[in-house]
Amino acid sequence: MIGLRQVEGAVFVNVSRAAFQIALIACFFLHPVGGSAAPYAAMVMDARTGEVLHSRNADTRLHPASLTKMMTLYVVFDAVERGEIGLDQKVKISRKAAKEPPSKLGLRAGQKVKLRYLIRAAAVRSANDAATALGEAVSGSESRFARRMNDMAKAMGLNKTTFKNAHGLTEQGHLSTARDMTVLGRHMFYDFPDYYNLFSRRSTSAGQKTVRNTNRRLLNAYRGADGIKTGYTRAAGFNLVASAERGGKRVIATVFGGRSVATRNQRVAELLDMGFSRSPDRAAVKKPRRPVLSLPANIVAQSGRVMRSSRPPLRPIAAPADGTLIAIAEDISDVLAEVALSDTTIPALAEFAATTDPGNGRTGIDQRPVLRHMVAQGSAQEELEFDLEDGQVVMRDPDEGERRWGINVGLFTTRGEAERVLLQTALVEIATLDAAKRSVVRGPKGWEANFLGLSEEGAALACSRLNARSLPCTPKPG
Repeated sequence: MIGLRQVEGAVFVNVSRAAFQIALIACFFLHPVGGSAAPYAAMVMDARTGEVLHSRNADTRLHPASLTKMMTLYVVFDAVERGEIGLDQKVKISRKAAKEPPSKLGLRAGQKVKLRYLIRAAAVRSANDAATALGEAVSGSESRFARRMNDMAKAMGLNKTTFKNAHGLTEQGHLSTARDMTVLGRHMFYDFPDYYNLFSRRSTSAGQKTVRNTNRRLLNAYRGADGIKTGYTRAAGFNLVASAERGGKRVIATVFGGRSVATRNQRVAELLDMGFSRSPDRAAVKKPRRPVLSLPANIVAQSGRVMRSSRPPLRPIAAPADGTLIAIAEDISDVLAEVALSDTTIPALAEFAATTDPGNGRTGIDQRPVLRHMVAQGSAQEELEFDLEDGQVVMRDPDEGERRWGINVGLFTTRGEAERVLLQTALVEIATLDAAKRSVVRGPKGWEANFLGLSEEGAALACSRLNARSLPCTPKPG
């Protein structure tokens, strides 16, 4: 008997050698490469307003495949923001996660991997083992995590979606619609803007290896495309939720049941073009209401961790008018997003954010006592290492070796210009600067644009590659 298992990007067959040869011939003639009998559905939406610009079979319940991972990641981002789990918390990989079929990162049972790397692998590589590990890390088991996914879907108004797993492999009852997936993609963009950039990365470090984006063809071919998620199983066909921005417009297009990567991408490009042509040049942004799950506060999770009560995100730092403190690696919201902070650290961060708010008349106050308290608490509680340098806190991760170097890519007359060059440089040289922290510091001659948190070798390599493109770059010890 021949057993087929469909996964994103592959089909696995458990057969004898003779049976395999027969099956191979049959598949060649009966199922041409890229062929799919999956039903077609599509939706196009103006992301600014939520207005539907085009739909076809948009409410038909179909197999979402790895579009599922959008909800997996959404729930994980929500758990991080609630303080249930930290991005640098190490997750022990279960046998179940390790045995998931490709697409996968290649995790081993018993291995410990930082949550941030699992997120990257699930978002960029669409890794099934990483998705399962994420669900288990947050809820203790994939089945409990699936229930949380469904609770979130209900709160979001995805009334025709039911999740059975975290990865999206075909399972009875695991269904969604083009409309629901489009709405989910819009929520991802507006509800977690600090994480959304993950979906536009052509490649990224997932700890043990660099992974390439499953959506890189569309990202490279369609101007303005910056996400979001691909999916494929034989039951689903080639699926994609794509988002693109042009001239102040943002459009989201979803396709279910594409016959191949090429035809799916072509159709999505046509739908995005349609969306840009049909959407108004100007429209007031109406952000979707962010769903809130009523999770009990301070309960012991099934996985054995103590869940901290939910708290609102802190306000981003505003630069003081006199330049006393220009930046702390990234702003406070980025710090919270990047590091698992202890409860005793949070009040210090809140105090710091309050004293740098230009609206309260307290700007220009020396923040170093607050920063030193934050440093002491953070270092003692979370095994993090900080440097306090001229009013700037630079976070270090002792697990990743010495990263006390940085690079300078120019001196500019305005902060905005420096930030723009940093972003452009990061996109040009993502291979070496993907994990670096962008920092803008006001000096006596202008605004310095720096990347921080590199090793000496990494700084030298980044400058070598940038200089080869005739771009300015100077390594600097931290």
